Amino acid sequence: MADPRQVYSGKRRVTPSEAFVETLVAQGVTDVFGIVGSAYMDAHDLFPLAGIRFISTAHEQNAAHMADGYARATGRHGVCIAQNGPGVTNFVTAIAAAYWAHSPVVAITPESGSLTAGLGGFQETEQLPLFSKITKWQTHVNSPSRIAELTGRAFHYARHERGPTQVNIPRDYFYGEIETEIPRPFPVRRGAGDAEAIRQAAQLLAEAKSPVIVAGGGVGMAGGVQALTALAEQLTAPVVNSYLHNDSFPASHELAAGPLGYQGSKAAMNLIARADVVLAIGTRLGPFGTLPQYGLDYWPANARIIQVDADLRVIGLVRPVALGIHGDAKAAAEAILAELRARQGERARDEARLDIIRGVKGAWERELASLAGANEAGRVDPRRALAELAKARPRNAMVATDIGNVCSVSNSYLQFDEPNSFFAAMSFGNCGYAFPTAIGAKVGRPDRPSIAYVGDGAWGMSLAEVLTCVRENIPVVAVVFDNGQWGAEKRNQIDYFDSRFLGTDLQNPNFADVARAMGANGLTVEHEDQVGSALREAIDSQRPTVINLRLTQALGDPFRRDAFKPPHRLLDKYAAYSARG
Repeated sequence: MADPRQVYSGKRRVTPSEAFVETLVAQGVTDVFGIVGSAYMDAHDLFPLAGIRFISTAHEQNAAHMADGYARATGRHGVCIAQNGPGVTNFVTAIAAAYWAHSPVVAITPESGSLTAGLGGFQETEQLPLFSKITKWQTHVNSPSRIAELTGRAFHYARHERGPTQVNIPRDYFYGEIETEIPRPFPVRRGAGDAEAIRQAAQLLAEAKSPVIVAGGGVGMAGGVQALTALAEQLTAPVVNSYLHNDSFPASHELAAGPLGYQGSKAAMNLIARADVVLAIGTRLGPFGTLPQYGLDYWPANARIIQVDADLRVIGLVRPVALGIHGDAKAAAEAILAELRARQGERARDEARLDIIRGVKGAWERELASLAGANEAGRVDPRRALAELAKARPRNAMVATDIGNVCSVSNSYLQFDEPNSFFAAMSFGNCGYAFPTAIGAKVGRPDRPSIAYVGDGAWGMSLAEVLTCVRENIPVVAVVFDNGQWGAEKRNQIDYFDSRFLGTDLQNPNFADVARAMGANGLTVEHEDQVGSALREAIDSQRPTVINLRLTQALGDPFRRDAFKPPHRLLDKYAAYSARG
Protein backbone atom coordinates (compact mmCIF):
# COMPACT_ATOMS: atom_id res chain seq x y z
CA MET A 1 0.00 0.00 0.00
CA ALA A 2 1.33 3.45 -0.87
CA ASP A 3 2.39 5.77 1.94
CA PRO A 4 -0.44 8.33 2.27
CA ARG A 5 2.06 11.02 3.33
CA GLN A 6 4.25 10.54 0.25
CA VAL A 7 4.21 13.58 -2.03
CA TYR A 8 4.78 13.14 -5.73
CA SER A 9 7.60 15.16 -7.29
CA GLY A 10 7.75 16.72 -10.72
CA LYS A 11 4.82 17.61 -12.92
CA ARG A 12 2.01 15.05 -13.01
CA ARG A 13 -1.43 14.84 -14.49
CA VAL A 14 -3.93 14.94 -11.63
CA THR A 15 -7.34 16.29 -10.74
CA PRO A 16 -7.44 19.70 -9.01
CA SER A 17 -8.78 17.97 -5.87
CA GLU A 18 -5.75 15.67 -5.89
CA ALA A 19 -3.42 18.64 -6.39
CA PHE A 20 -5.07 20.49 -3.50
CA VAL A 21 -4.85 17.54 -1.11
CA GLU A 22 -1.28 16.72 -2.18
CA THR A 23 -0.35 20.33 -1.36
CA LEU A 24 -1.82 19.93 2.14
CA VAL A 25 0.25 16.79 2.61
CA ALA A 26 3.40 18.54 1.38
CA GLN A 27 2.83 21.25 3.99
CA GLY A 28 2.64 18.65 6.75
CA VAL A 29 -1.11 18.96 7.34
CA THR A 30 -2.48 16.05 9.37
CA ASP A 31 -5.63 17.65 10.81
CA VAL A 32 -8.34 19.86 9.32
CA PHE A 33 -11.28 21.41 11.22
CA GLY A 34 -14.63 22.21 9.67
CA ILE A 35 -18.07 21.10 8.59
CA VAL A 36 -18.44 19.00 5.49
CA GLY A 37 -19.99 20.72 2.49
CA SER A 38 -20.82 19.91 -1.09
CA ALA A 39 -18.60 22.73 -2.33
CA TYR A 40 -15.40 20.81 -1.57
CA MET A 41 -16.62 17.25 -1.14
CA ASP A 42 -14.51 15.88 -3.99
CA ALA A 43 -11.32 16.94 -2.17
CA HIS A 44 -12.77 16.04 1.22
CA ASP A 45 -13.28 12.47 0.03
CA LEU A 46 -9.49 12.14 -0.37
CA PHE A 47 -8.55 13.26 3.16
CA PRO A 48 -8.47 9.78 4.75
CA LEU A 49 -6.46 8.36 1.86
CA ALA A 50 -3.93 11.18 2.33
CA GLY A 51 -3.60 10.61 6.09
CA ILE A 52 -5.53 13.76 6.99
CA ARG A 53 -7.92 13.63 9.95
CA PHE A 54 -11.08 15.69 9.44
CA ILE A 55 -12.50 16.95 12.74
CA SER A 56 -16.17 17.62 12.14
CA THR A 57 -17.33 20.47 14.38
CA ALA A 58 -20.70 21.80 15.55
CA HIS A 59 -20.13 25.32 14.18
CA GLU A 60 -17.70 26.82 11.70
CA GLN A 61 -16.62 29.64 14.02
CA ASN A 62 -15.45 27.01 16.46
CA ALA A 63 -13.64 25.16 13.67
CA ALA A 64 -11.55 28.25 12.99
CA HIS A 65 -10.92 28.72 16.73
CA MET A 66 -9.75 25.09 16.84
CA ALA A 67 -7.36 25.79 13.97
CA ASP A 68 -6.09 28.79 15.96
CA GLY A 69 -5.52 26.71 19.11
CA TYR A 70 -3.83 24.00 17.08
CA ALA A 71 -1.47 26.54 15.50
CA ARG A 72 -0.65 28.23 18.81
CA ALA A 73 0.02 24.93 20.58
CA THR A 74 2.17 23.38 17.85
CA GLY A 75 3.70 26.26 15.90
CA ARG A 76 2.41 24.54 12.75
CA HIS A 77 -0.38 25.61 10.46
CA GLY A 78 -3.96 25.28 11.65
CA VAL A 79 -6.37 24.56 8.81
CA CYS A 80 -10.12 25.13 8.64
CA ILE A 81 -12.56 24.63 5.78
CA ALA A 82 -16.30 25.16 5.28
CA GLN A 83 -19.18 25.24 2.83
CA ASN A 84 -19.35 28.33 0.63
CA GLY A 85 -21.51 31.24 1.75
CA PRO A 86 -22.92 30.84 5.29
CA GLY A 87 -20.29 28.32 6.32
CA VAL A 88 -17.51 30.68 5.31
CA THR A 89 -19.11 33.78 6.85
CA ASN A 90 -19.17 31.90 10.16
CA PHE A 91 -15.36 31.92 10.06
CA VAL A 92 -15.04 35.69 10.31
CA THR A 93 -15.00 36.22 14.08
CA ALA A 94 -12.52 33.41 14.68
CA ILE A 95 -10.18 34.47 11.87
CA ALA A 96 -10.14 37.96 13.37
CA ALA A 97 -9.15 36.44 16.71
CA ALA A 98 -6.39 34.44 15.01
CA TYR A 99 -5.16 37.61 13.31
CA TRP A 100 -4.60 39.37 16.62
CA ALA A 101 -3.04 36.21 18.09
CA HIS A 102 -0.57 36.04 15.16
CA SER A 103 -1.63 32.46 14.46
CA PRO A 104 -0.66 30.78 11.16
CA VAL A 105 -4.19 29.68 10.30
CA VAL A 106 -5.04 28.82 6.70
CA ALA A 107 -8.73 29.32 5.96
CA ILE A 108 -9.89 27.36 2.93
CA THR A 109 -13.02 29.05 1.59
CA PRO A 110 -14.73 27.20 -1.27
CA GLU A 111 -16.87 29.59 -3.29
CA SER A 112 -19.95 29.38 -5.48
CA GLY A 113 -19.34 28.19 -9.01
CA SER A 114 -17.33 30.40 -11.35
CA LEU A 115 -19.93 30.33 -14.12
CA THR A 116 -22.71 31.67 -11.89
CA ALA A 117 -20.67 34.26 -9.96
CA GLY A 118 -22.58 37.50 -9.47
CA LEU A 119 -26.00 36.02 -10.23
CA GLY A 120 -27.06 35.84 -6.57
CA GLY A 121 -27.34 32.10 -6.53
CA PHE A 122 -27.76 29.74 -3.60
CA GLN A 123 -25.24 30.37 -0.76
CA GLU A 124 -23.42 33.01 -2.76
CA THR A 125 -21.59 36.01 -1.33
CA GLU A 126 -18.34 37.80 -2.03
CA GLN A 127 -15.96 36.00 0.31
CA LEU A 128 -12.71 37.90 -0.10
CA PRO A 129 -13.87 41.31 1.23
CA LEU A 130 -15.05 39.66 4.47
CA PHE A 131 -11.48 38.75 5.43
CA SER A 132 -9.55 41.59 3.79
CA LYS A 133 -8.61 43.33 7.06
CA ILE A 134 -8.07 40.22 9.19
CA THR A 135 -5.68 38.16 7.08
CA LYS A 136 -2.04 38.54 6.16
CA TRP A 137 -2.69 37.42 2.58
CA GLN A 138 -5.59 36.34 0.42
CA THR A 139 -5.77 34.56 -2.90
CA HIS A 140 -8.53 33.67 -5.31
CA VAL A 141 -7.79 30.59 -7.35
CA ASN A 142 -8.44 31.93 -10.85
CA SER A 143 -7.78 28.65 -12.66
CA PRO A 144 -7.85 25.00 -11.61
CA SER A 145 -4.29 24.71 -12.90
CA ARG A 146 -3.09 27.11 -10.15
CA ILE A 147 -4.79 25.44 -7.17
CA ALA A 148 -1.59 23.82 -5.86
CA GLU A 149 0.60 26.87 -6.47
CA LEU A 150 -1.71 29.35 -4.71
CA THR A 151 -2.58 27.01 -1.84
CA GLY A 152 1.11 26.42 -1.21
CA ARG A 153 1.78 30.15 -1.18
CA ALA A 154 -0.94 30.70 1.41
CA PHE A 155 0.79 28.23 3.72
CA HIS A 156 4.13 29.91 3.16
CA TYR A 157 2.86 33.40 4.01
CA ALA A 158 0.84 32.24 7.03
CA ARG A 159 3.91 30.72 8.64
CA HIS A 160 6.44 33.41 7.81
CA GLU A 161 4.22 36.44 8.36
CA ARG A 162 2.57 34.88 11.45
CA GLY A 163 -1.08 35.31 10.69
CA PRO A 164 -4.11 33.90 8.91
CA THR A 165 -4.32 33.55 5.14
CA GLN A 166 -7.26 32.73 2.91
CA VAL A 167 -7.52 30.48 -0.15
CA ASN A 168 -10.75 31.15 -2.06
CA ILE A 169 -11.61 28.38 -4.52
CA PRO A 170 -14.63 28.27 -6.87
CA ARG A 171 -16.35 24.98 -6.22
CA ASP A 172 -16.20 23.86 -9.86
CA TYR A 173 -12.40 24.27 -9.85
CA PHE A 174 -11.97 21.07 -7.82
CA TYR A 175 -12.95 19.06 -10.91
CA GLY A 176 -11.31 18.25 -14.22
CA GLU A 177 -7.71 17.33 -15.04
CA ILE A 178 -4.57 19.46 -14.86
CA GLU A 179 -0.83 19.09 -15.13
CA THR A 180 0.92 20.59 -12.15
CA GLU A 181 3.76 20.32 -9.68
CA ILE A 182 3.18 20.19 -5.92
CA PRO A 183 5.00 23.07 -4.18
CA ARG A 184 7.19 22.17 -1.21
CA PRO A 185 7.60 24.37 1.89
CA PHE A 186 10.89 26.17 2.17
CA PRO A 187 12.29 27.93 5.25
CA VAL A 188 13.15 31.60 5.28
CA ARG A 189 15.40 32.43 8.20
CA ARG A 190 15.10 35.76 10.00
CA GLY A 191 18.19 37.40 11.35
CA ALA A 192 18.87 39.39 14.49
CA GLY A 193 18.46 42.75 12.80
CA ASP A 194 20.87 45.52 11.90
CA ALA A 195 24.31 44.94 13.44
CA GLU A 196 24.76 48.58 14.44
CA ALA A 197 21.35 48.60 16.13
CA ILE A 198 22.35 45.47 18.07
CA ARG A 199 25.50 47.25 19.28
CA GLN A 200 23.49 50.30 20.32
CA ALA A 201 21.01 48.13 22.19
CA ALA A 202 23.84 46.41 24.07
CA GLN A 203 25.33 49.78 24.99
CA LEU A 204 22.01 51.13 26.28
CA LEU A 205 21.46 48.02 28.38
CA ALA A 206 25.03 47.96 29.68
CA GLU A 207 24.70 51.55 30.88
CA ALA A 208 21.23 51.10 32.38
CA LYS A 209 20.81 51.16 36.14
CA SER A 210 17.37 49.47 36.14
CA PRO A 211 16.77 47.63 32.86
CA VAL A 212 13.51 45.69 32.50
CA ILE A 213 12.63 43.23 29.74
CA VAL A 214 9.12 42.90 28.30
CA ALA A 215 8.76 39.42 26.79
CA GLY A 216 6.05 39.23 24.15
CA GLY A 217 4.40 36.39 22.29
CA GLY A 218 7.08 36.58 19.62
CA VAL A 219 9.62 35.12 22.06
CA GLY A 220 7.78 31.80 22.22
CA MET A 221 6.98 31.85 18.51
CA ALA A 222 10.67 32.21 17.72
CA GLY A 223 11.74 29.52 20.20
CA GLY A 224 13.65 32.23 22.03
CA VAL A 225 12.83 31.61 25.70
CA GLN A 226 16.22 30.09 26.50
CA ALA A 227 18.09 32.87 24.72
CA LEU A 228 16.07 35.55 26.50
CA THR A 229 16.63 33.85 29.86
CA ALA A 230 20.40 34.00 29.35
CA LEU A 231 20.16 37.68 28.41
CA ALA A 232 18.06 38.49 31.49
CA GLU A 233 20.57 36.69 33.72
CA GLN A 234 23.45 38.64 32.18
CA LEU A 235 21.68 41.88 33.10
CA THR A 236 19.95 40.67 36.31
CA ALA A 237 16.92 42.29 34.69
CA PRO A 238 13.38 41.44 35.77
CA VAL A 239 11.26 40.05 32.93
CA VAL A 240 7.60 40.98 32.64
CA ASN A 241 5.20 39.28 30.24
CA SER A 242 3.30 41.36 27.72
CA TYR A 243 -0.47 41.27 28.14
CA LEU A 244 -1.91 37.74 27.89
CA HIS A 245 1.46 36.19 27.07
CA ASN A 246 2.08 34.70 30.52
CA ASP A 247 3.99 31.83 28.89
CA SER A 248 6.67 34.00 27.25
CA PHE A 249 9.12 33.56 30.16
CA PRO A 250 9.34 30.79 32.81
CA ALA A 251 7.24 31.90 35.79
CA SER A 252 9.39 29.91 38.22
CA HIS A 253 12.54 31.84 37.31
CA GLU A 254 13.71 34.28 39.97
CA LEU A 255 13.68 37.14 37.43
CA ALA A 256 10.08 36.49 36.31
CA ALA A 257 7.69 39.19 37.53
CA GLY A 258 4.42 38.28 35.79
CA PRO A 259 2.18 39.90 33.20
CA LEU A 260 1.42 43.53 32.50
CA GLY A 261 -2.02 44.78 31.60
CA TYR A 262 -5.55 44.20 32.79
CA GLN A 263 -5.69 42.08 35.96
CA GLY A 264 -1.99 41.37 35.63
CA SER A 265 0.83 41.39 38.17
CA LYS A 266 1.31 44.47 40.30
CA ALA A 267 4.90 43.29 40.83
CA ALA A 268 5.51 43.55 37.09
CA MET A 269 3.98 47.01 37.03
CA ASN A 270 5.97 48.29 40.01
CA LEU A 271 9.21 46.99 38.55
CA ILE A 272 8.72 48.41 35.07
CA ALA A 273 7.71 51.74 36.58
CA ARG A 274 11.31 52.01 37.91
CA ALA A 275 12.96 51.15 34.58
CA ASP A 276 15.37 53.52 32.87
CA VAL A 277 15.73 51.20 29.84
CA VAL A 278 13.04 48.79 28.59
CA LEU A 279 13.87 46.01 26.16
CA ALA A 280 10.54 45.08 24.55
CA ILE A 281 11.18 41.94 22.56
CA GLY A 282 8.68 40.10 20.38
CA THR A 283 5.85 42.46 21.33
CA ARG A 284 3.93 45.21 19.61
CA LEU A 285 3.30 46.85 23.01
CA GLY A 286 -0.42 46.84 22.34
CA PRO A 287 -2.37 49.68 23.96
CA PHE A 288 -4.58 47.46 26.12
CA GLY A 289 -1.49 45.92 27.70
CA THR A 290 0.04 49.23 28.79
CA LEU A 291 -3.03 50.96 30.26
CA PRO A 292 -3.09 51.96 33.95
CA GLN A 293 -4.18 49.18 36.29
CA TYR A 294 -4.80 48.92 40.04
CA GLY A 295 -4.65 52.72 40.08
CA LEU A 296 -1.08 52.60 38.74
CA ASP A 297 -0.03 54.51 35.63
CA TYR A 298 2.98 52.24 35.54
CA TRP A 299 4.44 52.74 32.08
CA PRO A 300 7.79 54.58 32.60
CA ALA A 301 7.43 57.90 30.81
CA ASN A 302 11.17 58.66 30.76
CA ALA A 303 12.56 55.21 30.06
CA ARG A 304 14.40 54.58 26.81
CA ILE A 305 12.63 51.82 24.91
CA ILE A 306 14.35 49.28 22.68
CA GLN A 307 11.73 47.45 20.64
CA VAL A 308 12.55 44.25 18.76
CA ASP A 309 9.95 42.72 16.47
CA ALA A 310 9.78 40.65 13.31
CA ASP A 311 7.00 42.94 12.03
CA LEU A 312 8.48 46.27 10.99
CA ARG A 313 5.10 48.00 11.09
CA VAL A 314 4.58 47.62 14.85
CA ILE A 315 7.91 49.13 15.86
CA GLY A 316 7.22 52.50 17.47
CA LEU A 317 3.53 52.24 16.59
CA VAL A 318 2.04 52.39 20.10
CA ARG A 319 4.94 53.75 22.17
CA PRO A 320 7.78 55.99 20.97
CA VAL A 321 11.07 54.10 20.94
CA ALA A 322 14.67 55.13 21.33
CA LEU A 323 15.82 52.22 19.19
CA GLY A 324 13.93 49.89 16.87
CA ILE A 325 15.29 46.54 15.72
CA HIS A 326 13.58 44.66 12.91
CA GLY A 327 14.56 41.11 13.72
CA ASP A 328 13.75 37.71 15.11
CA ALA A 329 13.28 37.62 18.90
CA LYS A 330 15.57 34.64 19.46
CA ALA A 331 18.31 35.80 17.10
CA ALA A 332 18.20 39.35 18.49
CA ALA A 333 18.42 38.14 22.09
CA GLU A 334 21.41 35.98 21.21
CA ALA A 335 23.12 38.82 19.35
CA ILE A 336 22.58 41.37 22.12
CA LEU A 337 23.87 38.87 24.69
CA ALA A 338 26.98 38.17 22.62
CA GLU A 339 27.65 41.90 22.34
CA LEU A 340 27.18 42.39 26.09
CA ARG A 341 29.52 39.53 26.94
CA ALA A 342 32.11 40.91 24.57
CA ARG A 343 31.97 44.15 26.58
CA GLN A 344 31.45 42.82 30.09
CA GLY A 345 32.32 39.16 30.18
CA GLU A 346 29.80 36.94 31.94
CA ARG A 347 28.49 39.11 34.76
CA ALA A 348 27.77 37.84 38.26
CA ARG A 349 24.29 38.06 39.71
CA ASP A 350 23.40 41.45 41.13
CA GLU A 351 22.24 40.33 44.56
CA ALA A 352 21.04 43.78 45.58
CA ARG A 353 18.78 43.95 42.56
CA LEU A 354 17.54 40.41 43.15
CA ASP A 355 16.57 41.41 46.68
CA ILE A 356 14.48 44.27 45.26
CA ILE A 357 12.78 41.92 42.80
CA ARG A 358 12.04 39.36 45.52
CA GLY A 359 10.61 42.05 47.78
CA VAL A 360 8.28 43.46 45.12
CA LYS A 361 7.10 39.99 44.10
CA GLY A 362 6.52 38.93 47.70
CA ALA A 363 4.47 42.04 48.42
CA TRP A 364 2.26 41.33 45.41
CA GLU A 365 1.79 37.69 46.39
CA ARG A 366 0.58 38.76 49.83
CA GLU A 367 -1.70 41.42 48.38
CA LEU A 368 -3.15 39.01 45.82
CA ALA A 369 -3.94 36.51 48.56
CA SER A 370 -5.69 39.27 50.56
CA LEU A 371 -8.05 40.03 47.67
CA ALA A 372 -9.92 36.75 48.09
CA GLY A 373 -13.52 37.23 49.16
CA ALA A 374 -15.91 35.13 51.19
CA ASN A 375 -17.52 31.93 50.01
CA GLU A 376 -21.29 31.57 50.21
CA ALA A 377 -23.50 28.54 50.73
CA GLY A 378 -22.97 26.36 47.66
CA ARG A 379 -20.89 29.08 45.98
CA VAL A 380 -17.11 29.68 45.86
CA ASP A 381 -15.46 33.10 45.73
CA PRO A 382 -13.95 33.52 42.23
CA ARG A 383 -10.46 34.36 43.46
CA ARG A 384 -10.42 31.42 45.83
CA ALA A 385 -11.51 29.16 42.98
CA LEU A 386 -8.81 30.51 40.66
CA ALA A 387 -6.15 30.00 43.32
CA GLU A 388 -7.23 26.39 43.83
CA LEU A 389 -7.26 25.72 40.08
CA ALA A 390 -3.74 27.12 39.87
CA LYS A 391 -2.52 24.76 42.60
CA ALA A 392 -4.10 21.69 40.98
CA ARG A 393 -3.17 22.40 37.37
CA PRO A 394 -0.40 20.12 36.02
CA ARG A 395 2.80 21.98 35.19
CA ASN A 396 2.62 20.98 31.54
CA ALA A 397 -1.05 21.89 31.09
CA MET A 398 -2.27 24.24 28.39
CA VAL A 399 -4.97 26.77 29.33
CA ALA A 400 -7.28 28.75 27.07
CA THR A 401 -9.25 31.62 28.59
CA ASP A 402 -12.38 33.30 27.37
CA ILE A 403 -13.25 36.96 27.66
CA GLY A 404 -15.25 37.99 30.72
CA ASN A 405 -14.74 39.20 34.26
CA VAL A 406 -13.69 35.99 36.04
CA CYS A 407 -11.61 34.81 33.08
CA SER A 408 -9.86 38.18 33.06
CA VAL A 409 -9.17 38.02 36.80
CA SER A 410 -7.49 34.66 36.12
CA ASN A 411 -4.64 36.59 34.48
CA SER A 412 -3.26 37.16 37.98
CA TYR A 413 -3.23 33.42 38.73
CA LEU A 414 -1.99 31.83 35.51
CA GLN A 415 1.72 31.03 35.54
CA PHE A 416 3.58 28.84 33.07
CA ASP A 417 7.07 27.49 32.64
CA GLU A 418 6.62 26.17 29.09
CA PRO A 419 6.00 28.35 26.04
CA ASN A 420 2.93 27.72 23.89
CA SER A 421 0.84 27.02 26.98
CA PHE A 422 -1.53 29.99 27.36
CA PHE A 423 -4.12 30.89 24.75
CA ALA A 424 -6.27 33.91 25.47
CA ALA A 425 -8.72 35.72 23.22
CA MET A 426 -6.15 38.53 22.89
CA SER A 427 -7.18 42.02 21.83
CA PHE A 428 -10.11 40.93 19.66
CA GLY A 429 -11.71 39.74 22.89
CA ASN A 430 -14.55 37.64 21.54
CA CYS A 431 -16.78 35.42 23.64
CA GLY A 432 -16.84 31.70 22.94
CA TYR A 433 -13.12 31.56 22.25
CA ALA A 434 -11.65 29.35 24.96
CA PHE A 435 -13.30 25.96 24.60
CA PRO A 436 -12.81 25.40 20.85
CA THR A 437 -9.28 26.79 21.12
CA ALA A 438 -8.51 24.30 23.87
CA ILE A 439 -9.90 21.54 21.65
CA GLY A 440 -7.60 22.50 18.79
CA ALA A 441 -4.64 22.71 21.15
CA LYS A 442 -5.38 19.19 22.43
CA VAL A 443 -5.62 17.79 18.91
CA GLY A 444 -2.23 19.33 18.14
CA ARG A 445 -0.62 18.33 21.45
CA PRO A 446 -2.41 15.19 22.69
CA ASP A 447 0.45 14.63 25.16
CA ARG A 448 -0.50 17.70 27.21
CA PRO A 449 -3.61 18.39 29.32
CA SER A 450 -5.81 21.08 27.79
CA ILE A 451 -8.12 23.19 29.96
CA ALA A 452 -10.60 25.91 29.03
CA TYR A 453 -11.70 28.63 31.45
CA VAL A 454 -15.14 29.83 30.32
CA GLY A 455 -17.76 32.15 31.78
CA ASP A 456 -21.34 30.90 31.82
CA GLY A 457 -22.38 33.48 29.22
CA ALA A 458 -19.64 32.56 26.78
CA TRP A 459 -20.28 28.86 27.44
CA GLY A 460 -23.61 29.20 25.68
CA MET A 461 -21.70 29.98 22.48
CA SER A 462 -19.44 26.94 22.53
CA LEU A 463 -21.01 24.16 24.61
CA ALA A 464 -22.22 22.36 21.47
CA GLU A 465 -18.59 21.40 20.84
CA VAL A 466 -18.85 18.97 23.76
CA LEU A 467 -20.51 16.77 21.14
CA THR A 468 -17.41 17.13 18.96
CA CYS A 469 -15.16 16.11 21.84
CA VAL A 470 -17.28 13.04 22.57
CA ARG A 471 -17.53 11.99 18.94
CA GLU A 472 -13.83 12.57 18.21
CA ASN A 473 -12.56 11.39 21.63
CA ILE A 474 -10.81 14.67 22.49
CA PRO A 475 -10.36 14.79 26.29
CA VAL A 476 -10.54 18.52 26.93
CA VAL A 477 -11.59 19.90 30.32
CA ALA A 478 -13.94 22.90 30.41
CA VAL A 479 -14.15 24.80 33.68
CA VAL A 480 -17.38 26.80 33.49
CA PHE A 481 -17.61 29.75 35.88
CA ASP A 482 -21.29 29.59 36.80
CA ASN A 483 -22.19 32.86 38.51
CA GLY A 484 -25.45 33.58 36.70
CA GLN A 485 -24.35 36.76 34.99
CA TRP A 486 -22.53 38.46 32.15
CA GLY A 487 -20.02 39.71 34.71
CA ALA A 488 -17.92 42.14 32.68
CA GLU A 489 -20.97 44.08 31.50
CA LYS A 490 -22.73 43.84 34.86
CA ARG A 491 -19.68 45.49 36.41
CA ASN A 492 -20.18 48.44 34.05
CA GLN A 493 -23.86 48.63 34.98
CA ILE A 494 -22.89 48.70 38.66
CA ASP A 495 -20.26 51.41 38.22
CA TYR A 496 -21.96 53.68 35.70
CA PHE A 497 -25.68 52.87 35.52
CA ASP A 498 -26.71 52.68 39.19
CA SER A 499 -27.06 48.88 39.08
CA ARG A 500 -29.85 48.95 36.51
CA PHE A 501 -29.33 45.40 35.24
CA LEU A 502 -30.60 44.87 31.72
CA GLY A 503 -29.63 41.69 29.86
CA THR A 504 -26.84 40.71 32.26
CA ASP A 505 -28.62 38.17 34.49
CA LEU A 506 -28.56 34.52 33.42
CA GLN A 507 -30.63 31.50 34.43
CA ASN A 508 -28.49 28.43 33.91
CA PRO A 509 -29.10 24.71 34.00
CA ASN A 510 -26.49 22.59 35.71
CA PHE A 511 -23.95 22.40 32.91
CA ALA A 512 -22.51 19.19 34.36
CA ASP A 513 -25.91 17.55 33.79
CA VAL A 514 -25.98 18.88 30.23
CA ALA A 515 -22.50 17.47 29.61
CA ARG A 516 -23.52 14.02 30.84
CA ALA A 517 -26.56 14.14 28.56
CA MET A 518 -24.16 14.78 25.68
CA GLY A 519 -22.02 11.77 26.59
CA ALA A 520 -19.21 13.58 28.43
CA ASN A 521 -18.23 13.63 32.08
CA GLY A 522 -19.86 16.29 34.22
CA LEU A 523 -18.76 17.44 37.67
CA THR A 524 -20.46 19.99 39.90
CA VAL A 525 -18.34 21.98 42.37
CA GLU A 526 -19.96 24.00 45.15
CA HIS A 527 -17.21 24.14 47.80
CA GLU A 528 -13.68 25.47 47.76
CA ASP A 529 -12.13 22.19 48.88
CA GLN A 530 -13.67 20.42 45.85
CA VAL A 531 -12.07 22.63 43.19
CA GLY A 532 -8.62 21.09 42.97
CA SER A 533 -9.79 17.48 43.26
CA ALA A 534 -12.39 18.05 40.51
CA LEU A 535 -9.75 19.37 38.11
CA ARG A 536 -7.41 16.46 38.87
CA GLU A 537 -10.24 13.95 38.43
CA ALA A 538 -11.23 15.52 35.12
CA ILE A 539 -7.70 15.38 33.72
CA ASP A 540 -7.06 11.86 34.99
CA SER A 541 -10.27 10.56 33.39
CA GLN A 542 -8.91 11.14 29.87
CA ARG A 543 -12.47 11.93 28.80
CA PRO A 544 -14.15 15.18 27.77
CA THR A 545 -15.26 16.77 31.03
CA VAL A 546 -17.27 19.83 32.01
CA ILE A 547 -16.78 21.18 35.53
CA ASN A 548 -19.75 23.31 36.56
CA LEU A 549 -18.02 25.57 39.10
CA ARG A 550 -20.61 27.50 41.06
CA LEU A 551 -19.25 30.93 41.99
CA THR A 552 -20.45 33.89 43.97
CA GLN A 553 -21.26 37.05 42.02
CA ALA A 554 -18.17 38.90 43.27
CA LEU A 555 -16.60 40.86 40.40
CA GLY A 556 -13.17 42.27 39.67
CA ASP A 557 -12.46 45.76 38.37
CA PRO A 558 -13.96 46.72 35.00
CA PHE A 559 -12.00 46.44 31.78
CA ARG A 560 -11.56 50.13 31.09
CA ARG A 561 -12.69 52.97 33.30
CA ASP A 562 -11.46 55.39 30.63
CA ALA A 563 -14.02 54.01 28.15
CA PHE A 564 -17.11 55.21 30.09
CA LYS A 565 -18.62 58.48 31.17
CA PRO A 566 -21.55 58.90 33.59
CA PRO A 567 -24.80 58.77 31.58
CA HIS A 568 -26.20 62.13 30.48
CA ARG A 569 -29.92 62.34 29.60
CA LEU A 570 -31.80 65.21 27.96
CA LEU A 571 -35.37 63.90 27.77
CA ASP A 572 -37.30 64.24 31.02
CA LYS A 573 -38.53 60.67 31.19
CA TYR A 574 -35.02 59.28 30.66
CA ALA A 575 -33.49 61.74 33.12
CA ALA A 576 -36.01 60.59 35.73
CA TYR A 577 -35.18 56.97 34.94
CA SER A 578 -31.48 57.63 35.46
CA ALA A 579 -32.09 59.49 38.70
CA ARG A 580 -34.33 56.72 40.02
CA GLY A 581 -31.52 54.17 39.97
